[in-house]
Amino acid sequence: MSVSPQAQPRYETVRHMVFGSATAVQNIIKLLYRLNYAEPNDWSKLVPTGQPNEVMAVLTKKVRV
Repeated sequence: MSVSPQAQPRYETVRHMVFGSATAVQNIIKLLYRLNYAEPNDWSKLVPTGQPNEVMAVLTKKVRV
């Protein structure tokens, strides 16, 4: 018996990029954790952007479509 492709869930990769002060970015990461969206360890390390007082973090996640 074969399973039709429509019966299997499809997933796509999405990337979230958050820019702001280190405190603001960390607060967003914690908020998304409390909302059960992503583990804090799933995010990249904070990376300076070259702008004063600005860092970025990236999350790559597979989502069901």
